[in-house]
Amino acid sequence: MTARVLVVDDVRSNRKLLQTRLSLEYFEVLAAANGPDAIAICEKGGCDIVLLDVRMPDMDGFEVCRRLRAAPDTAHLPIVLLTALDRPADRVRGLESGADDFLTKPVDEIALIARVRSLVRLKFSIDELRSRAAHSAEAGTAPAEALNLDASERGRLLLVDEQQNSRERIQGALSPHHDVILADDPFEAPTMARKGLIDLMA
Repeated sequence: MTARVLVVDDVRSNRKLLQTRLSLEYFEVLAAANGPDAIAICEKGGCDIVLLDVRMPDMDGFEVCRRLRAAPDTAHLPIVLLTALDRPADRVRGLESGADDFLTKPVDEIALIARVRSLVRLKFSIDELRSRAAHSAEAGTAPAEALNLDASERGRLLLVDEQQNSRERIQGALSPHHDVILADDPFEAPTMARKGLIDLMA
């Protein structure tokens, strides 16, 4: 799986260590030494997932996470917080700031790689779904506001795809977060949409 991973840490040795480990797994790795640089890279669409240190000068990881979540272009970007903080309150604060996961340093490499792969798969599936939804909105078969479905709420998503592998891959990625209804007949989809049975069709 090829993906662009952004490593954000003010300590150069930490960045190099993660860069080396992720490169061995065939990820393309970018690095930033502070929050503003990380946000700039993300806003340009330069990465698929962010590994974000919490303790950084000027702008800590919690604030970077909040800013990325507040911007429409980066709101769906997977973020994993990496920190030496291990109190339950710190974990809650990290998740409340919008992080998808929270790993305590020293980070277990196997767990880190597994989480990166999982979140990247989810991100790619969501990107594909949002692209389909955008095309549906342009064609007038789905409301444009469906693209901004609140990530904190479960939605009812109708996925129309004749390819079984594609359907199952997207369903597997989105089912933990939303109710996914599969259909291989495009003619039944508008009927379901008119009945108000779904929130988004793609």
